Amino acid sequence: MAGKLPSHLIEPIITPQHFAAPTARELRAQAVQRLQVGLFGLCTMLLIVGLANIIMDRAKLTDTKDPIHDVVAVDAKPTKAATDPLADIGVVPAADPSPTPGAEATEPVNPSRH
Repeated sequence: MAGKLPSHLIEPIITPQHFAAPTARELRAQAVQRLQVGLFGLCTMLLIVGLANIIMDRAKLTDTKDPIHDVVAVDAKPTKAATDPLADIGVVPAADPSPTPGAEATEPVNPSRH
């Protein structure tokens, strides 16, 4: 019985309901809102482009290097090749099986050869 409402509480629809055209005030409010959203979007895009321009300018400043660096780098002695730190401390085998410089000095002397 809770699903049914008494008939005296429900107002019957006698005539069809038609679309009511918006008033001039509502149309003006919609136009102002559209204008505000458009201007906000335009300002946002200008700020994003300006920020991207600033970031790119700063990146160009940090990317520039001194041209004399290339000349000095050509004349410089070659640096030590990159090594594997895990192989250096003995955790994994070395990629190249070349002996370390201290390995020849630590070989035991065989007394039977003398």
